[in-house]
Amino acid sequence: VQLQASGGGLVQAGGSLRLSCAASIRTFRSRYTSWFRQAPGKEREFVAAISQSRATYYQDSVKGRFTISRDTAANTVYLQMNSLKPEDTAVYYCAADPSIIMSSMTLPHEYDYWGQGTLVTVSS
Repeated sequence: VQLQASGGGLVQAGGSLRLSCAASIRTFRSRYTSWFRQAPGKEREFVAAISQSRATYYQDSVKGRFTISRDTAANTVYLQMNSLKPEDTAVYYCAADPSIIMSSMTLPHEYDYWGQGTLVTVSS
């Protein structure tokens, strides 16, 4: 198993959750490690990414609410989600790939390594 996501659950609107993505050392050395999400009936979409140098990138709808970070010693990437909204409900996936470059990091089909997904449900 290259990536393992955890931390999802049921939370009320306005609440918080922290997702974790534990990675093998080889996977963790990907230039970018990202979070995607997929809501029922919708395509998988980019949420956030973090580079090896800890530069961070976010989808506009989560800026100011979500924070991506990485713990190199633990080979883990986190997604802290605050002020959650019902429209954030989705299965969240972490993804990585050594070949990812900046221009393609928001494209899910560019990633070969995926975690199993963790469900986040935000009730109104």
